Amino acid sequence: MMFSCFLMCAVWFDFFIFFLQSLSCSWVFVWEKGYQETDSVVSSVTTKVKGVTLTNTSSLGARVWDVADYVIPPQEENSVFVMTNMIFTLNQTQGQCPELPDDKTECSKNNSCVPGYVSTHSNGIQTGKCVNYNDSIKTCEVFAWCPVEDDYHVPKPAFLQGAENFTILVKNNIWYPKFNFTKRNILPTINSTYLKNCIYDSKTDPFCPIFRLGKIVEAAGQNFQEMAVEGGVMGLQINWDCNLDRAASYCVPKYSFRRLDNKDTAHTVSPGYNFRFAKYYKDSSGVESRTLVKAYGIRFDIIVFGKAGKFDVIPTMINIGSGLALFGVATVLCDLVVLNCMKKKYYYREKKYKYVEDYEMGDGETYGTDS
Repeated sequence: MMFSCFLMCAVWFDFFIFFLQSLSCSWVFVWEKGYQETDSVVSSVTTKVKGVTLTNTSSLGARVWDVADYVIPPQEENSVFVMTNMIFTLNQTQGQCPELPDDKTECSKNNSCVPGYVSTHSNGIQTGKCVNYNDSIKTCEVFAWCPVEDDYHVPKPAFLQGAENFTILVKNNIWYPKFNFTKRNILPTINSTYLKNCIYDSKTDPFCPIFRLGKIVEAAGQNFQEMAVEGGVMGLQINWDCNLDRAASYCVPKYSFRRLDNKDTAHTVSPGYNFRFAKYYKDSSGVESRTLVKAYGIRFDIIVFGKAGKFDVIPTMINIGSGLALFGVATVLCDLVVLNCMKKKYYYREKKYKYVEDYEMGDGETYGTDS
C-alpha cells in the first residue's frame, strides 16, 4: 500500500513536470515563433513640416512665419526641430557696452574689473572699466556684440502659439536584409488625394503619415502650450513587427509617442531645449550688424525599431531537438525529489533498485560448466 502511494506521487510529479515542459515548448513555438528565422530592421527617415502663423509685437510688428523661419536646420537625420519661442536681440554691433549684472560683473569702481577677463557666462571680454548699466547699477564694460543679450525672462505664453497646428509628414522606408523585404509607411492603399487631406488619428486614420504637432504632444500626455515656452524633446516611435509567413499587406507600422527629455518638477535647473543662432547684415558703409536669436522649441526624434520573422528549417529543428531533450528531464527530477527529499526515500530506493551479491568464482571455475 505504501509503495502504491509513493508510486502515485511519482506519477503525478512526473506528469506535472511533463506539463510544464509542454507549456514551455508551446510558448517557444507558438508565442515566440521558435520556428522562424528573425532579422532586425534597417530604416531611413525623411520629414517635411508645413504650417503658417502670424505674430504682432512692438519690436517686430506684424510678421508671418512659415516653415523656412521656424524649422532649424532645414534637414536633420531622423529628427526635426520646430522653433516655438524666442528671445530677439536686434541690431547688435561689435563695440564696448556694459555687461549684464550679476554677482561677478557688478562693480563700484574700475579696480573691480580686470582687463581681458572672461568667465564661462561672459558675453564679451572685460575692458577694465566700470560703467553705468542703468541709473542704479554699475557693471564691468565688455568688448562684445552690443547691446548684450538679456535672457533672464523667457516670453510666456510662447511666441509661436500657432505651432500647435503645424503638421509633419514622416516618410519611412524599411528593409529586412535577410529576407530582402522592403516597405514604406506610405502604404500601397494610400493615394495622393487621401494623403493631402488626412491627419493621423489612432482610431480613424492609424496609417496616415501626417501628424499634427499638438496631437503628438497630447498623445504623450503633455500640454503643447506649456512645452512650447521652454522647449523639449518628443519621440515619435514607429514599430515594424512583421510576420513574413503572412501576406506583405499585414506588415504595417504602429505609431506611438512619448516625451524623451526629463520633465520632473523636482529638477528645474536648465529645463527644456534651446540654442542660439544669428542673422548677419552689412549696411552701405560696410558696418556689420546682426540679430541674435535664442530659439526655444521642440525637437521631434523619429525612432524606428522592429523585427521580422519567417519560417526556416534550421531554427525549427534546433528548437524541436531542445524540446525533446527537455522531456527526458522529467524522470531525472522526479527521482531526485523522491530519492532525496521525501520522508520514505529509503523505502522507495529499495523498491526502485535491486541489489545483488557479487560472488567471486573459485580457481578453475568457468561459466556454463560443471566443476
